[in-house]
Amino acid sequence: MCEYQKQANQFANKYNVKLTVVDTDYGKYFHDDKQSRHIFKLRLQRGRKSYTFKFGQSIAAGAEEPTMYDVLACVQKYDVGSFEDFCGEFGYDTDSRTAERIYKAVCKEYEAMCRLFTEDELMEMSEIN
Repeated sequence: MCEYQKQANQFANKYNVKLTVVDTDYGKYFHDDKQSRHIFKLRLQRGRKSYTFKFGQSIAAGAEEPTMYDVLACVQKYDVGSFEDFCGEFGYDTDSRTAERIYKAVCKEYEAMCRLFTEDELMEMSEIN
């Protein structure tokens, strides 16, 4: 097991975080995907609180289930600010419906992470590397 995996597993154990695969699918995950990929419906759970979401696995990983590291490294741990701030930071056009949809999804994920973790815990999670 690589050091990244160990750090993620230690974080999960420390904060009693469970990762469960709820369902699987195969198809295009991102709006500009050229290739299909395995898509997992996952649940992150901490005590009575949980967040269920879809996770598009990398093409290279194939049908391999996402690890705790894969998930913790990908979830949104920071507030991205306004839509304009988001577009400026990530190179999106502010006149794009796709950018707006992505922005809303990122905000929703960040809100879910804030329900599961404190600000300090999110900061600790961001240091897993």
